[in-house]
Amino acid sequence: MDFPFALALHGGAGTISRTLMTAEAEQKYRLALQAALETGYDVLRHGGAALDAVQTAVISLEDCPLFNAGRGAVFTHEGHHEMDASLMDGRDRAAGAVTGARHIQNPIRAARLVMEKTEHVLLAYPGNEELAREYGLAMQPAEYFFTQHRYDQLQEALTEGRMRLDHSQAKVPLAEPAAFVDEDPKKKMGTVGAVARDQHGNLAAATSTGGMTNKRYSRIGDSPIIGAGTFADNRTCAISCTGHGEFFLRAMVAHDIACLMEYRSLSLAEACRIVVHDKLAPVGGEGGLVAIDGTGQIALPFNSDGMYRASLSSKGSLYVGIYKD
Repeated sequence: MDFPFALALHGGAGTISRTLMTAEAEQKYRLALQAALETGYDVLRHGGAALDAVQTAVISLEDCPLFNAGRGAVFTHEGHHEMDASLMDGRDRAAGAVTGARHIQNPIRAARLVMEKTEHVLLAYPGNEELAREYGLAMQPAEYFFTQHRYDQLQEALTEGRMRLDHSQAKVPLAEPAAFVDEDPKKKMGTVGAVARDQHGNLAAATSTGGMTNKRYSRIGDSPIIGAGTFADNRTCAISCTGHGEFFLRAMVAHDIACLMEYRSLSLAEACRIVVHDKLAPVGGEGGLVAIDGTGQIALPFNSDGMYRASLSSKGSLYVGIYKD
């Protein structure tokens, strides 16, 4: 028996200003979102698995330098990249994740390896790269992940750190300013992700990120944490989150939505509304998510100024959005 199938994805949430977005830039984002959506949806259209569809869509976004994942990943304080990714299969809640990857071209592929080739769920650097090399995943030098836009963001963050130190007259060397910089999630967060329901009725979710600009101490957000940034269970829903990771971790956002559906019998839309708007927003948890339930219903909630997002269903039309509708 065939079921309605659908795919939804995001390319990050935060302060996305219409006034600062040129028409040319907006067109590039919309085309990139649509291309990733159609690539993943094509897997579903031909009877493929939801897990393959979300991985395919995320790979497309990782390969696009516009988004903070893979090739477009942000820089750490030390000037390199630390990338995280995870995915989950709704059939049996099998999951895999990696954190801190520096040279894996597509971290979501490595997360799939963790799930299918090891007895573990989450592998940190450098072990995840050892596994990736063992199975022949594409690896890239640091130059591959460089984009001028992300480098400029790092320099801005370092400059802000120096200015704050000067203002407070702190008697510490200016060579280490970022230790005193408060992260501004409105400027420095970003993630990509996808959720899907296939023709067999199975759900899956995948998430990938470069983390936060100027992050230190091997900081890890919600994206590689199962239940926080990623979750999938055929009985309830599939979720991929994007936003200020510390808040999403504390709230265990993805799993919380699934619990509201399972234990309180809430709809996907209502469960998402409670968590994103009633639970996260009042405490400063800016961001959003993409979600799909067992009937193929899609939700794309966010409490920020915008979220790069797209969706397509066998029962509906293609949708691409950036700002609040």
